[in-house]
Amino acid sequence: MKNIGITVYGCDQDEADAFRVLSPRFGVRPSIINADVWESNAISYPYNQCISVGHKSEVSASILLALKRAGVKYISTRSIGFNHIDTTAAKRMGITVGNVAYSPDSVADYTMMLMLMTVRNAKSILHSVERHDFRLDSVRGKVLGDMTVGVVGTGHIGKAVMERLRGFGCQVLAYNRSQSIEANYVSFDELLQNSDIVTLHVPLGVDTRHLIGHEQIRRMKQGAFIINTGRGALIDTDALIKALENGKLGGAALDVLEGEEGIFYFDCTQKPIDNQFLLKLQRLQNVIITPHTAYYTKQALRDTVEKTIKNCLEFERSLAHG
Repeated sequence: MKNIGITVYGCDQDEADAFRVLSPRFGVRPSIINADVWESNAISYPYNQCISVGHKSEVSASILLALKRAGVKYISTRSIGFNHIDTTAAKRMGITVGNVAYSPDSVADYTMMLMLMTVRNAKSILHSVERHDFRLDSVRGKVLGDMTVGVVGTGHIGKAVMERLRGFGCQVLAYNRSQSIEANYVSFDELLQNSDIVTLHVPLGVDTRHLIGHEQIRRMKQGAFIINTGRGALIDTDALIKALENGKLGGAALDVLEGEEGIFYFDCTQKPIDNQFLLKLQRLQNVIITPHTAYYTKQALRDTVEKTIKNCLEFERSLAHG
């Protein structure tokens, strides 16, 4: 197959470098555009029916229409989730949307780090040390191996988290709609009621938006912890803040947040932040916030770029054999 091209949007320098290194191995020619895709830059390169976008890029119906007019037939998002793409509009316009699966190790390792930092009061300790206050924290930490951890979602990442938890000697409960792996599966309510820590690893969709809300938190253990490295809107953040402030929850570690768009991945040191959820959470000593960075490793970058290229090649081959 000749002249296979991919237009890659929203590309950071290390991503661009990876595309330029890996593409020749597959006989693919990448056209790199640093900016996210918009109506104004949905340009048609010769033979480029496939494009790639990052998870930071919102792809609306109007952008999809511009892409369709430019001859685009396939979009591969460089992420597992594709809630940033209007997939309904894409289907209506005849544009196929694909995602990537990268090694779960990056997010699983990061989830464990957040879990350990949360149960050992790391935020409070580090802030004290920065002020040269070296007294022991007033609240003693907890031992992870003594705790029951509920893993919501047992796909590649959830499974990798469970494997790590077993190394700590934790009791691990699991919830997933399909019980596809060997795990101690329980109902969602049973998981909430019996877990000292609840960690979220499901995709965001209509059925999982605010999966954790007021009622779910009410059923959780007194002093339980929540870890979220999935998507911000899996949690009703207003309900979370109230539960943290009144002591129902012992703490939270959030790598994702409702309304993170326009804040995470930007330098906001010189401008006001209008996300009240973020401001309230940052003031709490038992809450850790990081800017959607769990996936951000060299391994995940390599996997993502290679899978994106393969996605586009498979789509082109399907057309050729159509």
